[in-house]
Amino acid sequence: MLTLLGHADPSAAVSLEVSYMGALPFIGNMAGDRPTNLGVKAGQLAPCPASPNCVISQGDADAEHSIAPLAYSGDPAQALAKLTDVIKAMPRTTILEATDTYLYAEFASKLMGFVDDVEFYLDPAASVIQVRSASRLGESDLGVNRKRVEDIRQAMSA
Repeated sequence: MLTLLGHADPSAAVSLEVSYMGALPFIGNMAGDRPTNLGVKAGQLAPCPASPNCVISQGDADAEHSIAPLAYSGDPAQALAKLTDVIKAMPRTTILEATDTYLYAEFASKLMGFVDDVEFYLDPAASVIQVRSASRLGESDLGVNRKRVEDIRQAMSA
């Protein structure tokens, strides 16, 4: 129950009862649908959409979407294991698929529960881990996907 006082006279108060879910019908619906184009096809992750809420380390991405892959040295399996540990330590993260060359995780935002799909493809020939991080909903991500990949890069190098 919310009481609004617009006048000095308390008898003029207006009461308004608002259901939490009724007032914000979109809460809980910010995850969006899981994309169907994810995964590695012919050694490539799916390209980014035109919207600025995606970064990728492969392909002909423009400056807005392009990001460097994650470099590693040594054993590829150990690099992927370290990446897995880094991802598991991050908040609101769920790993949905993990193979010897691919990792797919969902990251949910703290406040509204927006979900980003993040993929990693181990490319041992180049000694890199290719990455794609994309928001499911909205237009801009305010740089969240790029920052996430850079945070992961920093944790991998520690």
